[in-house]
Amino acid sequence: MAESIMAPEQSTPDKQFEQALRPRSLADDEFIGQSRVKTRLKILIEAALGRGEPTDHVLLAGPPGLGKTSLAHIIASETGSSIRISSGPARGRPGDLAALLNSLRAGDVLFIDEIHRLSKVVEEILYPAMEDRQLDLVTGRGSGAAQRTYRIAIEPFTLVGATTRLGLLSAPLRDRFGEIYRLDYYSDPECAAIINRSAGLLEVQIRPEAAEMIATRARGTARVCNRLLRRVRDYCQVKGDGSITTELADDALEMLDIDRQGLDDMDRRILATIVRKYDGGPVGINTIAASLSEDPATIEDYHEPYLLQIGYLARTPRGRQATRRAFEHLGLTAPKRVDDPGQLAFGIDP
Repeated sequence: MAESIMAPEQSTPDKQFEQALRPRSLADDEFIGQSRVKTRLKILIEAALGRGEPTDHVLLAGPPGLGKTSLAHIIASETGSSIRISSGPARGRPGDLAALLNSLRAGDVLFIDEIHRLSKVVEEILYPAMEDRQLDLVTGRGSGAAQRTYRIAIEPFTLVGATTRLGLLSAPLRDRFGEIYRLDYYSDPECAAIINRSAGLLEVQIRPEAAEMIATRARGTARVCNRLLRRVRDYCQVKGDGSITTELADDALEMLDIDRQGLDDMDRRILATIVRKYDGGPVGINTIAASLSEDPATIEDYHEPYLLQIGYLARTPRGRQATRRAFEHLGLTAPKRVDDPGQLAFGIDP
């Protein structure tokens, strides 16, 4: 997966590239799309500034690449605060998170990505910090009389959590956030606007039709918009005069193996596995992952959401099932049972 332009892994150049294109404010020509989230966030920030206090704790939920990290930076910027960045997997010990919380200055924004991956014992460190601006410290080893708990005050701060798996957050943690924003996929026109904005920042000439073509294959995701633009820009620089035309953009996307629905090789392999190996499904996610030698979480987080979004995949109580549209995309005839609504009923995750 690492070689795929849709891959979750980001190299250092990818991160630097995305940081250079990151929106700096909630202005409509800066942070494109997500209008409902922006409206609510503007009110939250303005009200907090008026009271002279940090904003309420914010939880950002949605698939990867929709702008959760950018929004965390914007919250810090528009409140005149510093941002500290961490992630769920990086905070494996309670002491690590406690030390980070104790080091925060008044008004700081603490951004924890993949917050759903915090362990329960680490997560519990956040409860008094979020509610009471207090930190519980335990001294001594063992249990009982050998241990003592001290509660110390910490500076007022804003926690911004980001998650791709809202359902995996525990209720106690979720309930301590004052605002929960769900980010949506971007429309094709919004993706085209993102591409045009990024091209302007990169000082690259791009035809409107070329931006629209790239947008239709960007999976409704801002990060993919910018990754595709970067690769298409390289192609046009080598094969042309550097300006992005419709013809060159189409050639570049074909070279990248991105089809007209925005599916990459792994997406098509997932569908082909379900259709050809398991007769269209239903089949469990772990079985699919084993067949492809892929991590189940990668399929669930980075491929499945888009396949569900465009109607190529259905989740049933018994597993994942390919839809008629998936069969047609692969150039195959769907069996008659695929038309049975009961076969495609959305249900409990297996």
